[in-house]
Amino acid sequence: QVQLVESGGGLVQAGGSLRLSCAASGRTFSNYYMGWFRQAPGKEREFVARIRWSGASTFYADSVKGRFTISRDNAKNTVYLQMNSLKPEDTAVYFCAAGLSASTLNYWGQGTQVTVSS
Repeated sequence: QVQLVESGGGLVQAGGSLRLSCAASGRTFSNYYMGWFRQAPGKEREFVARIRWSGASTFYADSVKGRFTISRDNAKNTVYLQMNSLKPEDTAVYFCAAGLSASTLNYWGQGTQVTVSS
């Protein structure tokens, strides 16, 4: 049982930056994978980034490579998504997810809105 709460979304101009946070609770996460997904209006949910809790191995979607960075703070049980050089096409609701497999992230937060203006 894992509870995830996202925060940090907001309105930003193109080229700006935001940092999203995902606070996890309910248990320790040493064997978990954590991921960020996003969904824009009328679009399917899209993978953004993932991280292994132990070891901090990361993987990114091609669309965000070089611009976004996923990280975690073990002491705070929190995963972050640092988003730089934001583009209007990054506008979406961003969701945090967790699971025991990188391909099966079965715990989800409620999402936080990111809006990038032109």
